[in-house]
Amino acid sequence: MTSQSRFLILLVVFFFYRCGKEDLPTQTHEAYFDLTPGRYIVYDVVEITHDISHDTLIYQLKTVIGDTFIDNNGRLAREFLRYKRFPGQAEWGLTDIWTTIIVDARAELVEENQRIIKLVFPPSLSSDWDAHAFSDLPKMPCYYSAVHKGFNVGVNAFDSALVVQQEDYFTMVDHRRKYEVYAKNIGLIKKHFRDVKIVGFDTTNVVSGKELYYSYISHGIE
Repeated sequence: MTSQSRFLILLVVFFFYRCGKEDLPTQTHEAYFDLTPGRYIVYDVVEITHDISHDTLIYQLKTVIGDTFIDNNGRLAREFLRYKRFPGQAEWGLTDIWTTIIVDARAELVEENQRIIKLVFPPSLSSDWDAHAFSDLPKMPCYYSAVHKGFNVGVNAFDSALVVQQEDYFTMVDHRRKYEVYAKNIGLIKKHFRDVKIVGFDTTNVVSGKELYYSYISHGIE
Protein backbone atom coordinates (compact mmCIF):
# COMPACT_ATOMS: atom_id res chain seq x y z
CA MET A 1 0.00 0.00 0.00
CA THR A 2 1.40 3.32 -1.02
CA SER A 3 1.74 6.25 1.37
CA GLN A 4 -0.86 8.11 -0.69
CA SER A 5 -3.38 5.26 -0.19
CA ARG A 6 -2.74 5.24 3.56
CA PHE A 7 -3.30 8.98 3.67
CA LEU A 8 -6.63 8.67 1.81
CA ILE A 9 -7.84 5.91 4.18
CA LEU A 10 -6.91 7.97 7.25
CA LEU A 11 -8.67 10.99 5.75
CA VAL A 12 -11.89 8.99 5.18
CA VAL A 13 -11.79 7.53 8.72
CA PHE A 14 -11.25 11.00 10.21
CA PHE A 15 -14.13 12.42 8.17
CA PHE A 16 -16.61 9.78 9.36
CA TYR A 17 -15.36 10.09 12.96
CA ARG A 18 -15.95 13.86 12.93
CA CYS A 19 -19.40 13.44 11.37
CA GLY A 20 -20.33 10.92 14.03
CA LYS A 21 -19.16 13.24 16.79
CA GLU A 22 -21.07 16.19 15.40
CA ASP A 23 -24.27 14.13 15.15
CA LEU A 24 -24.20 13.21 18.84
CA PRO A 25 -26.81 15.17 20.82
CA THR A 26 -25.47 17.56 23.44
CA GLN A 27 -26.41 16.59 26.99
CA THR A 28 -27.75 19.76 28.58
CA HIS A 29 -28.97 18.03 31.77
CA GLU A 30 -32.08 20.17 32.09
CA ALA A 31 -33.57 17.39 34.24
CA TYR A 32 -31.95 19.09 37.23
CA PHE A 33 -34.77 21.64 36.91
CA ASP A 34 -37.64 19.25 36.26
CA LEU A 35 -40.69 21.03 34.81
CA THR A 36 -42.79 17.89 34.35
CA PRO A 37 -46.47 18.90 34.80
CA GLY A 38 -47.65 18.01 38.29
CA ARG A 39 -44.15 17.52 39.65
CA TYR A 40 -44.19 18.35 43.35
CA ILE A 41 -41.48 18.59 46.00
CA VAL A 42 -42.10 18.81 49.75
CA TYR A 43 -39.67 20.46 52.16
CA ASP A 44 -39.22 21.08 55.84
CA VAL A 45 -38.59 24.81 56.22
CA VAL A 46 -37.06 26.91 58.97
CA GLU A 47 -37.51 30.66 58.53
CA ILE A 48 -35.90 33.05 61.03
CA THR A 49 -36.42 36.82 61.09
CA HIS A 50 -34.01 38.86 63.22
CA ASP A 51 -35.20 42.31 64.25
CA ILE A 52 -36.21 43.70 67.62
CA SER A 53 -37.08 40.09 68.40
CA HIS A 54 -35.86 36.85 66.84
CA ASP A 55 -38.86 35.06 65.36
CA THR A 56 -38.69 31.50 64.05
CA LEU A 57 -41.28 29.85 61.81
CA ILE A 58 -41.23 26.11 61.19
CA TYR A 59 -43.48 24.76 58.46
CA GLN A 60 -43.66 22.53 55.39
CA LEU A 61 -43.56 23.86 51.84
CA LYS A 62 -44.81 22.10 48.72
CA THR A 63 -43.97 23.36 45.25
CA VAL A 64 -45.92 22.11 42.22
CA ILE A 65 -45.31 22.60 38.49
CA GLY A 66 -48.63 23.90 37.18
CA ASP A 67 -50.26 24.83 33.88
CA THR A 68 -48.53 26.34 30.86
CA PHE A 69 -49.15 29.89 29.69
CA ILE A 70 -47.62 32.44 27.29
CA ASP A 71 -45.49 34.97 29.16
CA ASN A 72 -44.94 38.66 28.33
CA ASN A 73 -42.18 37.73 25.89
CA GLY A 74 -44.35 35.26 23.98
CA ARG A 75 -42.63 32.21 25.50
CA LEU A 76 -44.25 29.05 26.83
CA ALA A 77 -43.78 29.13 30.61
CA ARG A 78 -45.28 27.25 33.55
CA GLU A 79 -46.95 28.13 36.79
CA PHE A 80 -44.89 27.41 39.89
CA LEU A 81 -47.35 26.88 42.76
CA ARG A 82 -46.31 27.16 46.40
CA TYR A 83 -48.30 25.69 49.29
CA LYS A 84 -47.62 25.84 53.03
CA ARG A 85 -48.83 24.02 56.09
CA PHE A 86 -47.82 24.49 59.70
CA PRO A 87 -47.35 21.79 62.35
CA GLY A 88 -50.69 20.19 63.19
CA GLN A 89 -52.27 21.13 59.86
CA ALA A 90 -53.27 18.40 57.41
CA GLU A 91 -54.37 20.62 54.51
CA TRP A 92 -52.08 22.64 52.27
CA GLY A 93 -52.82 26.34 51.74
CA LEU A 94 -51.86 28.02 48.46
CA THR A 95 -49.64 31.02 49.22
CA ASP A 96 -47.99 31.99 45.91
CA ILE A 97 -48.27 31.50 42.17
CA TRP A 98 -44.84 32.13 40.71
CA THR A 99 -43.74 31.30 37.15
CA THR A 100 -40.86 29.32 35.71
CA ILE A 101 -39.25 28.55 32.37
CA ILE A 102 -36.21 26.95 30.75
CA VAL A 103 -35.04 29.14 27.87
CA ASP A 104 -31.74 29.88 26.12
CA ALA A 105 -29.88 27.33 28.29
CA ARG A 106 -31.15 28.95 31.49
CA ALA A 107 -33.59 27.85 34.19
CA GLU A 108 -35.50 30.90 35.41
CA LEU A 109 -37.90 31.35 38.32
CA VAL A 110 -39.93 34.53 38.78
CA GLU A 111 -40.11 35.10 42.54
CA GLU A 112 -42.21 38.03 43.74
CA ASN A 113 -41.94 39.65 40.28
CA GLN A 114 -38.14 39.22 40.22
CA ARG A 115 -36.76 36.96 37.48
CA ILE A 116 -33.96 34.84 38.95
CA ILE A 117 -31.58 32.66 36.92
CA LYS A 118 -31.35 29.49 38.98
CA LEU A 119 -29.25 27.24 36.72
CA VAL A 120 -27.39 27.41 33.42
CA PHE A 121 -26.96 24.46 31.05
CA PRO A 122 -25.03 22.32 30.52
CA PRO A 123 -23.72 22.51 34.09
CA SER A 124 -19.95 22.75 34.40
CA LEU A 125 -17.42 23.70 37.06
CA SER A 126 -16.37 26.50 34.70
CA SER A 127 -19.91 27.96 34.49
CA ASP A 128 -20.68 31.28 36.12
CA TRP A 129 -23.59 33.71 35.85
CA ASP A 130 -25.42 36.58 37.52
CA ALA A 131 -28.59 35.23 39.12
CA HIS A 132 -30.10 38.74 39.07
CA ALA A 133 -29.20 39.66 35.49
CA PHE A 134 -32.91 40.11 34.62
CA SER A 135 -34.10 41.61 37.92
CA ASP A 136 -33.83 44.84 39.88
CA LEU A 137 -31.87 43.12 42.65
CA PRO A 138 -28.14 43.67 43.29
CA LYS A 139 -25.79 41.53 41.24
CA MET A 140 -25.34 37.96 42.53
CA PRO A 141 -22.50 36.02 40.87
CA CYS A 142 -23.11 32.24 40.92
CA TYR A 143 -21.08 29.18 40.05
CA TYR A 144 -21.21 25.39 40.42
CA SER A 145 -19.01 23.97 43.17
CA ALA A 146 -20.14 20.39 42.47
CA VAL A 147 -21.54 18.86 39.27
CA HIS A 148 -23.14 15.40 38.93
CA LYS A 149 -22.04 14.43 42.45
CA GLY A 150 -23.83 12.46 45.15
CA PHE A 151 -25.51 14.47 47.91
CA ASN A 152 -27.41 13.63 51.09
CA VAL A 153 -30.25 15.55 52.72
CA GLY A 154 -30.93 13.87 56.03
CA VAL A 155 -31.64 10.21 55.33
CA ASN A 156 -32.26 10.89 51.62
CA ALA A 157 -29.37 10.08 49.28
CA PHE A 158 -29.20 11.46 45.73
CA ASP A 159 -26.91 9.97 43.09
CA SER A 160 -26.48 13.10 40.97
CA ALA A 161 -26.71 16.66 42.21
CA LEU A 162 -25.54 20.21 41.43
CA VAL A 163 -24.38 22.62 44.14
CA VAL A 164 -24.91 26.27 43.21
CA GLN A 165 -22.84 28.72 45.23
CA GLN A 166 -24.58 32.10 45.37
CA GLU A 167 -22.85 34.12 48.08
CA ASP A 168 -20.26 33.65 50.82
CA TYR A 169 -19.38 36.91 52.58
CA PHE A 170 -18.08 37.37 56.09
CA THR A 171 -16.92 40.53 57.87
CA MET A 172 -16.99 41.92 61.39
CA VAL A 173 -20.61 43.05 60.90
CA ASP A 174 -21.97 40.92 58.04
CA HIS A 175 -22.54 37.25 57.41
CA ARG A 176 -24.05 36.21 54.10
CA ARG A 177 -24.02 32.54 53.10
CA LYS A 178 -26.28 31.35 50.30
CA TYR A 179 -26.31 28.17 48.22
CA GLU A 180 -28.78 25.74 46.63
CA VAL A 181 -28.60 22.06 45.69
CA TYR A 182 -30.50 20.45 42.79
CA ALA A 183 -30.99 16.72 42.18
CA LYS A 184 -31.41 15.23 38.72
CA ASN A 185 -35.00 14.39 37.70
CA ILE A 186 -36.29 16.22 40.78
CA GLY A 187 -35.17 19.83 41.22
CA LEU A 188 -34.27 21.83 44.31
CA ILE A 189 -33.52 19.60 47.31
CA LYS A 190 -31.75 21.99 49.68
CA LYS A 191 -31.62 25.75 50.17
CA HIS A 192 -29.33 27.59 52.59
CA PHE A 193 -29.96 31.34 52.90
CA ARG A 194 -28.38 33.45 55.62
CA ASP A 195 -28.15 37.24 55.31
CA VAL A 196 -27.63 38.83 58.71
CA LYS A 197 -25.90 41.65 60.57
CA ILE A 198 -23.67 40.45 63.39
CA VAL A 199 -21.45 41.89 66.14
CA GLY A 200 -17.67 41.53 66.18
CA PHE A 201 -17.26 38.54 63.84
CA ASP A 202 -19.59 36.51 66.08
CA THR A 203 -22.00 34.66 63.76
CA THR A 204 -24.17 33.73 66.75
CA ASN A 205 -24.61 37.36 67.86
CA VAL A 206 -27.17 38.45 65.26
CA VAL A 207 -28.60 41.97 65.23
CA SER A 208 -30.88 41.83 62.17
CA GLY A 209 -31.50 39.96 58.96
CA LYS A 210 -33.07 36.75 57.72
CA GLU A 211 -32.35 33.04 57.53
CA LEU A 212 -34.21 30.51 55.38
CA TYR A 213 -33.48 26.79 55.15
CA TYR A 214 -35.20 24.17 52.95
CA SER A 215 -34.64 20.43 53.42
CA TYR A 216 -36.11 17.89 51.00
CA ILE A 217 -38.72 15.42 52.33
CA SER A 218 -40.34 13.85 49.27
CA HIS A 219 -41.35 14.34 45.64
CA GLY A 220 -43.72 12.87 43.07
CA ILE A 221 -46.32 13.61 40.39
CA GLU A 222 -49.84 14.77 41.22
